[in-house]
Amino acid sequence: MKDELRISLIQTELHWESPEANLEMFTRKLASLKDTDFIILPEMFSTGFTMNATPNAEEPNGPAFRWMRETASAKNAAVTGSVIVTEEGRYYNRLYFVFPDGKFHQYDKRHTFTLAGEHEVYEVGTSKLVIEYLGWRICPLICYDLRFPVWARNVEDYHLLLYVANWPKKRVAGWDALLRARAIENMSYCVGVNRVGLDGNGFEYTGHSAVYDVLGEALTPLNSEEDLVLHAKLSKIELEKHRNHLQFLNDRDSFTLH
Repeated sequence: MKDELRISLIQTELHWESPEANLEMFTRKLASLKDTDFIILPEMFSTGFTMNATPNAEEPNGPAFRWMRETASAKNAAVTGSVIVTEEGRYYNRLYFVFPDGKFHQYDKRHTFTLAGEHEVYEVGTSKLVIEYLGWRICPLICYDLRFPVWARNVEDYHLLLYVANWPKKRVAGWDALLRARAIENMSYCVGVNRVGLDGNGFEYTGHSAVYDVLGEALTPLNSEEDLVLHAKLSKIELEKHRNHLQFLNDRDSFTLH
Protein backbone atom coordinates (compact mmCIF):
# COMPACT_ATOMS: atom_id res chain seq x y z
CA MET A 1 0.00 0.00 0.00
CA LYS A 2 1.36 3.41 -0.99
CA ASP A 3 0.17 6.85 0.06
CA GLU A 4 1.96 8.38 -2.92
CA LEU A 5 1.29 7.04 -6.42
CA ARG A 6 3.79 8.06 -9.13
CA ILE A 7 2.16 8.16 -12.56
CA SER A 8 3.55 8.76 -16.06
CA LEU A 9 1.37 9.93 -18.96
CA ILE A 10 2.69 9.18 -22.47
CA GLN A 11 1.49 11.77 -25.01
CA THR A 12 2.64 11.10 -28.57
CA GLU A 13 1.75 10.86 -32.24
CA LEU A 14 0.77 7.37 -33.40
CA HIS A 15 1.72 5.48 -36.56
CA TRP A 16 -1.53 4.91 -38.46
CA GLU A 17 -2.63 1.27 -38.47
CA SER A 18 0.94 0.11 -37.79
CA PRO A 19 1.02 -1.96 -34.59
CA GLU A 20 4.61 -3.10 -34.95
CA ALA A 21 5.86 0.45 -35.59
CA ASN A 22 3.93 1.77 -32.59
CA LEU A 23 5.20 -0.89 -30.22
CA GLU A 24 8.76 -0.19 -31.34
CA MET A 25 8.16 3.54 -30.86
CA PHE A 26 6.79 3.14 -27.34
CA THR A 27 9.69 0.85 -26.44
CA ARG A 28 12.09 3.64 -27.40
CA LYS A 29 10.10 6.33 -25.59
CA LEU A 30 9.95 4.30 -22.39
CA ALA A 31 13.57 3.12 -22.47
CA SER A 32 14.81 5.75 -20.02
CA LEU A 33 11.66 5.90 -17.90
CA LYS A 34 12.18 4.88 -14.29
CA ASP A 35 10.88 5.53 -10.79
CA THR A 36 7.22 5.31 -11.73
CA ASP A 37 4.36 3.14 -10.47
CA PHE A 38 1.95 3.50 -13.35
CA ILE A 39 2.34 4.12 -17.11
CA ILE A 40 -0.70 5.38 -19.04
CA LEU A 41 -0.89 5.18 -22.84
CA PRO A 42 -3.51 6.62 -25.25
CA GLU A 43 -6.59 4.91 -26.68
CA MET A 44 -5.84 2.38 -29.45
CA PHE A 45 -2.16 3.09 -28.86
CA SER A 46 -1.01 0.40 -31.30
CA THR A 47 -3.05 1.58 -34.31
CA GLY A 48 -4.64 4.98 -33.85
CA PHE A 49 -8.43 5.38 -33.67
CA THR A 50 -9.43 3.38 -36.73
CA MET A 51 -12.70 1.79 -37.80
CA ASN A 52 -10.72 -0.60 -40.01
CA ALA A 53 -10.80 -3.33 -37.37
CA THR A 54 -10.31 -6.54 -39.36
CA PRO A 55 -6.65 -6.13 -40.41
CA ASN A 56 -5.66 -4.30 -37.21
CA ALA A 57 -7.28 -6.39 -34.48
CA GLU A 58 -5.34 -8.85 -32.37
CA GLU A 59 -6.54 -11.93 -30.58
CA PRO A 60 -6.78 -11.82 -26.77
CA ASN A 61 -3.23 -11.95 -25.37
CA GLY A 62 -1.93 -10.73 -28.72
CA PRO A 63 1.26 -8.76 -29.52
CA ALA A 64 0.26 -5.43 -27.95
CA PHE A 65 -0.93 -7.17 -24.80
CA ARG A 66 2.28 -9.20 -24.56
CA TRP A 67 4.28 -6.00 -25.04
CA MET A 68 2.35 -4.43 -22.15
CA ARG A 69 3.17 -7.43 -19.97
CA GLU A 70 6.85 -7.27 -20.84
CA THR A 71 6.94 -3.51 -20.22
CA ALA A 72 5.12 -3.77 -16.89
CA SER A 73 7.61 -6.39 -15.73
CA ALA A 74 10.67 -4.49 -16.99
CA LYS A 75 9.58 -1.18 -15.43
CA ASN A 76 8.05 -2.75 -12.31
CA ALA A 77 5.01 -0.57 -12.99
CA ALA A 78 1.41 -1.11 -14.05
CA VAL A 79 0.66 -0.29 -17.70
CA THR A 80 -2.69 0.64 -19.22
CA GLY A 81 -4.02 1.65 -22.64
CA SER A 82 -6.55 0.33 -25.15
CA VAL A 83 -6.11 -1.81 -28.26
CA ILE A 84 -8.35 -3.40 -30.91
CA VAL A 85 -9.21 -6.97 -29.93
CA THR A 86 -11.14 -9.63 -31.83
CA GLU A 87 -12.88 -12.34 -29.86
CA GLU A 88 -15.44 -14.88 -31.07
CA GLY A 89 -15.96 -12.98 -34.31
CA ARG A 90 -16.55 -9.61 -32.63
CA TYR A 91 -14.37 -6.54 -32.22
CA TYR A 92 -13.72 -4.56 -29.05
CA ASN A 93 -11.99 -1.33 -28.11
CA ARG A 94 -10.43 -2.98 -25.08
CA LEU A 95 -8.43 -1.41 -22.29
CA TYR A 96 -5.94 -3.62 -20.50
CA PHE A 97 -4.64 -2.84 -17.03
CA VAL A 98 -1.51 -4.95 -16.61
CA PHE A 99 0.22 -5.39 -13.25
CA PRO A 100 4.00 -5.79 -12.90
CA ASP A 101 3.54 -9.49 -12.09
CA GLY A 102 1.68 -10.08 -15.37
CA LYS A 103 -1.82 -10.32 -13.97
CA PHE A 104 -4.34 -8.07 -15.67
CA HIS A 105 -7.87 -6.71 -15.88
CA GLN A 106 -9.74 -5.60 -18.99
CA TYR A 107 -12.47 -3.09 -19.78
CA ASP A 108 -14.42 -2.82 -23.03
CA LYS A 109 -15.42 0.73 -23.99
CA ARG A 110 -18.97 1.36 -22.83
CA HIS A 111 -19.79 4.38 -25.00
CA THR A 112 -18.76 3.78 -28.59
CA PHE A 113 -18.35 6.98 -30.60
CA THR A 114 -21.39 7.08 -32.89
CA LEU A 115 -20.19 10.21 -34.73
CA ALA A 116 -17.34 8.14 -36.18
CA GLY A 117 -19.41 4.97 -36.62
CA GLU A 118 -17.59 3.14 -33.82
CA HIS A 119 -20.88 1.56 -32.73
CA GLU A 120 -21.15 -0.14 -36.13
CA VAL A 121 -17.75 -1.84 -35.76
CA TYR A 122 -17.08 -2.43 -32.08
CA GLU A 123 -19.17 -4.18 -29.45
CA VAL A 124 -20.32 -2.13 -26.48
CA GLY A 125 -18.92 -2.99 -23.07
CA THR A 126 -21.34 -3.68 -20.23
CA SER A 127 -19.23 -3.69 -17.06
CA LYS A 128 -17.52 -0.89 -15.18
CA LEU A 129 -14.09 -1.73 -13.79
CA VAL A 130 -12.51 -0.59 -10.52
CA ILE A 131 -9.03 -1.95 -9.84
CA GLU A 132 -7.05 -2.28 -6.62
CA TYR A 133 -3.40 -1.40 -7.13
CA LEU A 134 -0.88 -0.51 -4.41
CA GLY A 135 -3.77 0.35 -2.10
CA TRP A 136 -5.37 2.68 -4.66
CA ARG A 137 -8.79 2.13 -6.21
CA ILE A 138 -8.60 3.05 -9.90
CA CYS A 139 -11.43 3.37 -12.44
CA PRO A 140 -10.16 3.30 -16.07
CA LEU A 141 -12.42 4.51 -18.91
CA ILE A 142 -12.01 5.30 -22.61
CA CYS A 143 -12.36 8.60 -24.50
CA TYR A 144 -16.09 9.11 -25.35
CA ASP A 145 -16.98 7.71 -21.89
CA LEU A 146 -15.88 11.14 -20.62
CA ARG A 147 -19.12 12.72 -21.89
CA PHE A 148 -21.29 10.47 -19.69
CA PRO A 149 -20.96 11.37 -16.00
CA VAL A 150 -23.44 8.76 -14.74
CA TRP A 151 -21.20 5.93 -15.94
CA ALA A 152 -18.22 7.50 -14.16
CA ARG A 153 -20.08 8.41 -10.96
CA ASN A 154 -18.00 7.52 -7.93
CA VAL A 155 -20.25 5.02 -6.21
CA GLU A 156 -17.29 2.69 -5.58
CA ASP A 157 -15.18 5.19 -3.58
CA TYR A 158 -12.35 5.01 -6.08
CA HIS A 159 -9.36 7.34 -5.67
CA LEU A 160 -8.37 7.78 -9.31
CA LEU A 161 -10.51 8.11 -12.44
CA LEU A 162 -8.66 7.96 -15.75
CA TYR A 163 -9.40 8.27 -19.45
CA VAL A 164 -7.25 7.08 -22.35
CA ALA A 165 -8.23 8.89 -25.53
CA ASN A 166 -7.92 9.99 -29.12
CA TRP A 167 -9.77 13.30 -28.60
CA PRO A 168 -9.55 15.71 -31.59
CA LYS A 169 -8.27 19.27 -31.48
CA LYS A 170 -11.56 20.78 -32.68
CA ARG A 171 -13.29 19.68 -29.45
CA VAL A 172 -10.37 19.92 -27.02
CA ALA A 173 -12.17 22.61 -24.96
CA GLY A 174 -14.68 19.92 -23.99
CA TRP A 175 -11.87 17.55 -23.06
CA ASP A 176 -10.31 20.15 -20.74
CA ALA A 177 -13.62 21.09 -19.11
CA LEU A 178 -14.96 17.58 -18.62
CA LEU A 179 -11.78 16.15 -17.11
CA ARG A 180 -11.83 18.91 -14.51
CA ALA A 181 -15.56 18.39 -13.90
CA ARG A 182 -15.14 14.62 -13.38
CA ALA A 183 -12.48 15.31 -10.74
CA ILE A 184 -14.61 17.84 -8.88
CA GLU A 185 -17.90 15.95 -8.92
CA ASN A 186 -16.33 12.62 -7.94
CA MET A 187 -13.90 13.99 -5.34
CA SER A 188 -11.11 11.99 -6.97
CA TYR A 189 -7.99 12.52 -8.98
CA CYS A 190 -8.81 12.55 -12.69
CA VAL A 191 -6.25 11.80 -15.39
CA GLY A 192 -6.64 12.08 -19.16
CA VAL A 193 -4.07 10.85 -21.70
CA ASN A 194 -4.56 12.03 -25.27
CA ARG A 195 -2.50 11.71 -28.45
CA VAL A 196 -1.14 14.42 -30.77
CA GLY A 197 -0.61 14.78 -34.52
CA LEU A 198 -2.68 13.77 -37.56
CA ASP A 199 -4.34 10.39 -37.99
CA GLY A 200 -4.99 8.52 -41.23
CA ASN A 201 -8.35 10.24 -41.65
CA GLY A 202 -6.80 13.70 -41.45
CA PHE A 203 -8.08 14.50 -37.95
CA GLU A 204 -5.74 16.57 -35.81
CA TYR A 205 -5.06 15.90 -32.13
CA THR A 206 -3.54 18.38 -29.73
CA GLY A 207 -2.85 16.42 -26.58
CA HIS A 208 -3.74 18.37 -23.44
CA SER A 209 -3.08 15.27 -21.37
CA ALA A 210 -3.65 16.30 -17.77
CA VAL A 211 -3.93 15.45 -14.10
CA TYR A 212 -6.49 17.14 -11.86
CA ASP A 213 -6.86 16.87 -8.09
CA VAL A 214 -10.10 16.51 -6.12
CA LEU A 215 -10.72 20.28 -6.22
CA GLY A 216 -10.19 20.48 -9.98
CA GLU A 217 -6.73 22.04 -9.73
CA ALA A 218 -4.36 21.09 -12.56
CA LEU A 219 -1.23 19.28 -11.39
CA THR A 220 0.36 19.36 -14.86
CA PRO A 221 0.51 22.07 -17.57
CA LEU A 222 -1.67 21.68 -20.67
CA ASN A 223 0.67 20.96 -23.54
CA SER A 224 0.38 20.02 -27.22
CA GLU A 225 3.91 18.70 -27.67
CA GLU A 226 4.75 15.30 -29.05
CA ASP A 227 7.15 13.03 -27.18
CA LEU A 228 5.82 14.42 -23.93
CA VAL A 229 5.94 12.35 -20.76
CA LEU A 230 4.04 14.00 -17.93
CA HIS A 231 4.83 12.90 -14.40
CA ALA A 232 2.71 13.48 -11.31
CA LYS A 233 2.64 12.30 -7.74
CA LEU A 234 -0.80 11.63 -6.30
CA SER A 235 -1.29 11.75 -2.52
CA LYS A 236 -3.96 9.68 -0.85
CA ILE A 237 -3.48 11.68 2.37
CA GLU A 238 -4.35 14.91 0.53
CA LEU A 239 -7.32 13.26 -1.16
CA GLU A 240 -8.73 11.91 2.10
CA LYS A 241 -8.14 15.24 3.84
CA HIS A 242 -10.36 17.04 1.35
CA ARG A 243 -12.99 14.28 1.38
CA ASN A 244 -13.18 14.20 5.15
CA HIS A 245 -13.41 17.97 5.40
CA LEU A 246 -15.94 18.59 2.63
CA GLN A 247 -17.86 15.28 2.76
CA PHE A 248 -19.52 15.94 -0.60
CA LEU A 249 -19.62 12.24 -1.47
CA ASN A 250 -21.87 11.63 1.55
CA ASP A 251 -24.63 13.43 -0.35
CA ARG A 252 -24.39 11.33 -3.52
CA ASP A 253 -27.62 10.27 -5.21
CA SER A 254 -28.41 6.58 -4.88
CA PHE A 255 -29.29 4.87 -8.15
CA THR A 256 -29.10 1.61 -10.07
CA LEU A 257 -27.51 1.72 -13.51
CA HIS A 258 -29.03 -0.50 -16.21
